[in-house]
Amino acid sequence: MNNLWGDSLSGFWSTWIIVITLGTIAISAWMLFANRKTDKTPDAEGNVETTGHAADEIEEYDNPLPRWWFQLYVCTVIFALGYLVLYPGLGNYAGVLGWTQEGQWEQEVAQAEERYAPIFEQYQQVPVPELAQDGEAMQVAERIFLNNCAICHGSNAQGGYGFPNLTDDAWLYGGAPENIVQTITNGRNGLMPSWQQLGEENIANLTQHVLSLSGQAEDAERAEQGAAVFASVCAACHSPDGTGNQALGAPNLTDDAWLYRQPGQPLDEAIRQTLRNGRNGHMPAQAAYIGEDKVHLVAAYVYSLSHQE
Repeated sequence: MNNLWGDSLSGFWSTWIIVITLGTIAISAWMLFANRKTDKTPDAEGNVETTGHAADEIEEYDNPLPRWWFQLYVCTVIFALGYLVLYPGLGNYAGVLGWTQEGQWEQEVAQAEERYAPIFEQYQQVPVPELAQDGEAMQVAERIFLNNCAICHGSNAQGGYGFPNLTDDAWLYGGAPENIVQTITNGRNGLMPSWQQLGEENIANLTQHVLSLSGQAEDAERAEQGAAVFASVCAACHSPDGTGNQALGAPNLTDDAWLYRQPGQPLDEAIRQTLRNGRNGHMPAQAAYIGEDKVHLVAAYVYSLSHQE
């Protein structure tokens, strides 16, 4: 479809746009000049006939356009034609200046890189824990975080449903500086398979066992029955004691950090939903978008969030 539209635009559609644009300007200019005078002449007392239009007892007199208004409109027509000569606006005609929005964006990015690259390079040389203590650097990092990360993790970095809270110590892939840098640089892909094949009875038992790992089981008998199921299907990722595996991104089930729990949702319901349907999480790689120097700065900011005294 894009190629088809592009081919059409280079021929018929480009001409069509040019005709419509210049035709609209020409018609507007013709209407302007056609109505700049009136064939009505004032009577002996200076009164002019009305056009017959009236609203709220206010009649419209058949007077010519005010000179200043006419001249101002002529200026707008001249400006429009001048703009279309200099800048793109007539189909595929690029304008004599050769301006494009992509070119302007690239120029502004290049100017910003030239101006700020030495600053980011300086920050790049500082270890993450030390950089996290630099208040000025963290102000810069916060702006980068808000522009690129807050849409998922929130402006307060406390996450939401399916998006990790970055202010606590519940790290899926580890909270050491090198782990944070790797996560931001390369992204993460988390997969929790669906276990519908276990059946509702086993899912109910397994739910209670998972609750028991954090001391929240409501049915001790079901929790005990679910232990065997957990050992056979869950322990490989979450470890036999449920403390998780950061190498795999498998959550620790013994704390009170639940990534897929809606506000106000009963915990057992959230766990059953996860077991039935599975989960699929994706953290996009950011290095390609913000650059490695900014990754280092954001990593220090994220590190500071979970190491506040």
